Amino acid sequence: MPRATVIAAFYNKIDYLRLVLAGFERQSEKDFEFIVADDGSKQEIVKELESLSKEISFPLIHIWQEDKGFRKNKILNKAISTANSEYIIFIDADCIPHSRFVEEHISYSEKGSCLTGRRVNLSHKYTRNLSQQKVRDGIIEKNNFALIIDGLIGESFYVEKGFYFKSRLLRKIFNKKERGLLGCNFSLYKEDMLNINGFDERYEAPSIGEDSDVQFRLELNGIKIVSLNHIAVQYHLYHQLLERPQENLTLFNKIKEEKLALTPFGIKKT
Repeated sequence: MPRATVIAAFYNKIDYLRLVLAGFERQSEKDFEFIVADDGSKQEIVKELESLSKEISFPLIHIWQEDKGFRKNKILNKAISTANSEYIIFIDADCIPHSRFVEEHISYSEKGSCLTGRRVNLSHKYTRNLSQQKVRDGIIEKNNFALIIDGLIGESFYVEKGFYFKSRLLRKIFNKKERGLLGCNFSLYKEDMLNINGFDERYEAPSIGEDSDVQFRLELNGIKIVSLNHIAVQYHLYHQLLERPQENLTLFNKIKEEKLALTPFGIKKT
């Protein structure tokens, strides 16, 4: 059994996934498996993924479902059921991890807690200049100056979230503030996710369903959200911002009124 399972939500962007996998190749913690939770990528992408699994040093599991629109939560639930570890780290397959990303999530793990880190949003220019080799060499985390410059005169933002702190004092100071769960960067024990029956599959559009809803239901179950700001660091590759549809907000408001931690529309259908 691996120490952790990393679950990456994925759809078609194989070039981004290659960069993300390069980031996981240089992790300080090596004992993890990686599940690609594929929400209906094209068959030519699936074939590329099969060859990718032979090129990396850690176990890669690919699970796929037919493309019937945005069904991220459904494929994430399948990934939870597939995970071989007791501890799960959720990411998106366009987020490159800091080299100590897995190590930090595991080292802070605790029953009854859900950990959430933060991410830098990289510009189109910065993203375009990255390569697998540059990521393996750690160019992003080793060259904070270039990131700062791109934040000041380019289009990267939340650049300050990319600074990794070794100091326990600084970690404590910068994590006094409570922060919301970030769907592309959180971790918890599999048991705690099963106790809310996973993700609510009625969310069929981006936002809310993979983070705010999960946080609300976890907290109803007594799970504490713990911030790993400047500890579990990610670098988010550029893409245009997705719309936040009203139907997700309407559903979330209904769920908040019902106050049910365990969704009937999750891993097990009731």
